[in-house]
Formats: sequence, structure tokens, C-alpha cells
Amino acid sequence: MDEVEVTRRGFLRSGALGACALCLGGLLTSAQPAAAQSAHKGLIGLRRSRWFQPLNGSDIRCTLCPHGCRLSSGSRGRCRVRENRDGTGYTLAYGNPSLVQLDPVERKPFFHVLPGTRALSVSTAGCPIECKFCEVWDLALVSPEEVYAYDLPPRELVQHARDVGAQSLSYAFGEPVAFFEYMYDSARQAKRAGLLNLLHTSGYIAEQPLEELVELVDAVNIDLKGFDASFYRDMCAAELDPVLKTLKRLRSAGVHIEITNLVIPTLNDSPQMIGRMCRWIMDELGPEVPLHFARFYPLYKLANLPPTPVSTLDRARETAKQQGLHYVYIARVTGHEGENSFCPHCGQTVISRMGFVVEDIAIDNGRCRHCDQPIPGRWS
Repeated sequence: MDEVEVTRRGFLRSGALGACALCLGGLLTSAQPAAAQSAHKGLIGLRRSRWFQPLNGSDIRCTLCPHGCRLSSGSRGRCRVRENRDGTGYTLAYGNPSLVQLDPVERKPFFHVLPGTRALSVSTAGCPIECKFCEVWDLALVSPEEVYAYDLPPRELVQHARDVGAQSLSYAFGEPVAFFEYMYDSARQAKRAGLLNLLHTSGYIAEQPLEELVELVDAVNIDLKGFDASFYRDMCAAELDPVLKTLKRLRSAGVHIEITNLVIPTLNDSPQMIGRMCRWIMDELGPEVPLHFARFYPLYKLANLPPTPVSTLDRARETAKQQGLHYVYIARVTGHEGENSFCPHCGQTVISRMGFVVEDIAIDNGRCRHCDQPIPGRWS
């Protein structure tokens, strides 16, 4: 098993990242140095999971996501991190993150959650869907044996978050549904420690685990990758309907939600598709759900496509506003007016941003400082 030495609490910015087996950019620091820990390439976390259903013989079915993978003994699900061992289901992603890093909460992106604060992000290998435009394919679309990971159980993860001054834990970058058990136990610890639990996910999760998760998460950003069933099947090897059900359930449970739509030239950028998506958000979720239109850059299996023209993003934003959505943002275009938050009542700027930097906040106790209009979000 390969090993790389890093510090225990001044550590943990690693990942699969192709030929770069361990990337040490953006190391975290804490006031007190700690003992070194070895980063291992190979299986570290192995834990029995209750999210399996027995079938005939030694076959079992995973009940965590809508795929419902049927697994014979020795086989793994499509996520690569859930395995049948002699008729018993295991998660291979418990307590062994490949990425732990301190980020602005705006990077998630959350624009209505503790603006200007830092979130400790965590992710493991594995994902139940396979997007051809995946931005972290070398972390999410690989098996746990292919990445360097650390032995970091939930209690230590939460302690590390407190040590580095994070106000929230963010389960992000890869797909948190793949490491559900680790996320769930960490979220319980984080809630007891007074940290917010933030989730950035594709929303591809079955109903029962989602029901348990809504009791713990404070805010969720869902990647709504397009608004067409064939797009989801062709580009993500998944279905659209379960994602829409997840959004509706989170909204009905009172969880703060934001939506990110990566606008990809020629694939999901038509005015008709964007219009349908915005109407659905308005009708099913309401006007106060923040929507982020993110710029696509060539990568993974869509490296032949150009970056999204800013004019396309501008048209999408205008469409969303015409449909009645109050908070519509442009992501990955630094300096764009669409990075700012505006009060829907008086039109004044309530949060001004430059990239991930918050320059000014005019929100007091969840209300616009200029006209006292309530602004939805988690502000404390």
C-alpha cells in the first residue's frame, strides 16, 4: 500500500487527480501542530451498511439511490463504493476522505448561507451517476483503491472543522450520497458541535435515506443538470424525475435549498429547456429559491465543446427573472452583476460579491437593511 506523509491537522487537500496522486495545494493549518498521518492508496474504510435488501441466495439490492443495484457476492454498485461480501452489504467509503479543504461557503455555491464564512468541505471517491461533463471525474468516478485517502472518522472530522474555524461542514465536490453513512454520522456530530451541515449533491437519492437526512441538513444545493429526461439518460446515465422529487421533498421539509444549473452549449442551453426549468421551479418550489446558472468549461468527455458564452447566461438569467424567480445568479464569471444579491422588494443590493469574496452585506436579522423585506436563507 502506497503512503504519503502529511500533518494530521495541517493537512488533507488530496484527491485522485490523475497522475498527481497527492496534491498538497491549499493545506489547512491549525494553531497546534499534530502528529503526522499517512495517506494510503487502497481501501481504508469498510463498514456494514443497513441500506441493502436481501434477495435470493446471496444476492442483495442497494436501497440508497434510485438505481437500486442488484449485487451478487463480490460485486459492487454503479457508485463503485458499495459492495456485496458474502451476502452482506458494505460501504467502502466510511471515514476515508480523499478531499478535505477549507473553502469560502460561496464556492459551494451557497449565496444565502452564512455569507463570508468558511466551510470545511469533505468528499470520498464514488458517485452513483456518471456525467460526461463531471468536473471531479478523477475523484468521483473512480474506486476507493485508486485515490489517496485518510483515516478520519466523524468525530475527528468535526474537531478539525472547529480547529480551523469553520462554521459549517460541507459534503461536496464528489457525491455525498455515495458516502451516505459517513456523511450521516458526521452530520450528527456536527449538529451537536453547533456547526451547520451543508450538502451539494446531484439529488440522486432514494426516499427513505432522504427522509433521515432532512432531519440533519441545514442547506442543500442541488445540481439540476438539465430539464429533459433524455439529457439525463444520455449525459448522466440517470433519470430526471428522482432529482425533482428530492427538490420537492427538501422544500416541503423546510430545508433551505439552492439550485445550480451548469449551462452547456448545444446540450441544455436552449431557451425552451431553460424556460421549462424556471417555470417548474417557480410552480413547484416558489420564487425564493436561489438559482445559479454556472458557466461550462471544456473538460472530461466534453472537452470538444466551447465555454458557455456569457450572453447565453445573461439570457438564462433574464428568463428566470421573467418567470418570477427572485434570486438568480451567474456563477464562474467573476465581476458579473449576477454575482450580487438584490432585494426583490426595493431592488437595492443586499450582498455584493467579487468571485468568492463578499464585499458588503446589507442584511440584518434576515431582512433587507434598506426596506426590511425578509430575505430567505441561513444567516446565523
